[in-house]
Amino acid sequence: MSLAENLAAVRTRMARACARVGRDPATVTLVAVSKNHPASAVTEAVALGVTVFGENRIQEARAKIPASPAKARWHFIGHLQSNKARDAAALFEMIESVDSLGLAAELQKQAEKQARTLKILVEVNVAGEASKFGWNPDRLLAELNALNAFPRLELHGLMTVAPYATDAEKVRPVFRKLRELRDRCAADLGAPLPVLSMGMSGDLEVAIEEGATIVRVGTALFGPRPRIQREAADE
Repeated sequence: MSLAENLAAVRTRMARACARVGRDPATVTLVAVSKNHPASAVTEAVALGVTVFGENRIQEARAKIPASPAKARWHFIGHLQSNKARDAAALFEMIESVDSLGLAAELQKQAEKQARTLKILVEVNVAGEASKFGWNPDRLLAELNALNAFPRLELHGLMTVAPYATDAEKVRPVFRKLRELRDRCAADLGAPLPVLSMGMSGDLEVAIEEGATIVRVGTALFGPRPRIQREAADE
């Protein structure tokens, strides 16, 4: 199938999931996971109306973003090492995968140097998987005020990567727990945290039904990756 056909199918899936729970499809943003796909694929997607793209490697993004249409917006969705924070702060509109206070402090330092404000999401390891990055929920609650105190970082919400499951219903509790944790964090801060980034090609419907405002979709849009390599922070 073509990218246009794939995009139409994904949009239909998103709209039907929204309809089931009485949500406006406009409240859910599609982040097209373009990792391992060339800038030409981004250009084609932009022409079809996709505006937000996700990358998980700084080196790849450094080459791809300048070669892509200027109207494309970029989210970093992979594990970010502190020594790559300077490039991340320069290249991306949002860092979805802030997984420690140390990383947040480095992003604050680089955003200050670049005189910019950086949108962030907190990555939470809801299922407690040893192979995944992210805050433990209890630790996040304990460190939330410290995280929110960085003046150059705008905390917009939470992100998670659910465990792989052939039956999407099995990960519904993970998405529900992230939403409940977001609500608790917002109450503790006394400020809204409107963004929930959760759900990928195989489970986006369940994520939307549980409140996702961002779904990160790669394979269902662009097809199999040119290189066989799977990372934890996108699908």
